[in-house]
Amino acid sequence: MKASELAGKGTMPCIVRELNDDEAIVAMVDSNLPRESILPSEKALAYKMKLEAMKWQAGRPSKENSTQVGQDLKGKYSVEILGEQVGESRNQIQRYIRLTELIPPILEMVDEKQIAFNPAVEISYLTEKEQTELLETMKQEENTPSLSQAQRLKKFSQEGRLSADVIYSILTEEKPNQKGKFNIRRDRIEQYFPKNYNEKQKEDHIVQLLESWYKKREREQER
Repeated sequence: MKASELAGKGTMPCIVRELNDDEAIVAMVDSNLPRESILPSEKALAYKMKLEAMKWQAGRPSKENSTQVGQDLKGKYSVEILGEQVGESRNQIQRYIRLTELIPPILEMVDEKQIAFNPAVEISYLTEKEQTELLETMKQEENTPSLSQAQRLKKFSQEGRLSADVIYSILTEEKPNQKGKFNIRRDRIEQYFPKNYNEKQKEDHIVQLLESWYKKREREQER
């Protein structure tokens, strides 16, 4: 229809089918999933919408966020049927659906490949407040959690022990591929730089100050 509108056509050939809401959702999702380029957030929402529609069609809607879904006459769970239709495992379908529990800014980071899929799934188990605190820390430190860090964040959250300090501690710890790096809390030094300074200018200025301090210290020791 959109293509016809763009082409300036007033009419277009079409097939009209009588569908209920659930059938319409399934048809809509099926027509969008085969696209060559589909974002993780789009796939996650599509899987969730279709699975919910399939559960209603099966006559056994499950509770929200439950992994036990309605069964068809052959004894298969709806999520298994969906997996067979789209070529994904049952677990992978459920992992994609978990992404819908992410707050929008973090889900956007997943779409932009700033956060990998597997860590994002673990982060989805954090509360909205915890995710917001994590987002602020990621922005301040310009860092995102690895899979092992995300798993620890989830564990602390489930134990009721995830605080802003714990998030900072986990996110700023040295990773195996970051040996030799030195981290300073951004809020401790940000106030000393002009607002128009970029990261390279800040780094150069810090190095210059350290060089001046080092030379001054050497002169004092020579006296």
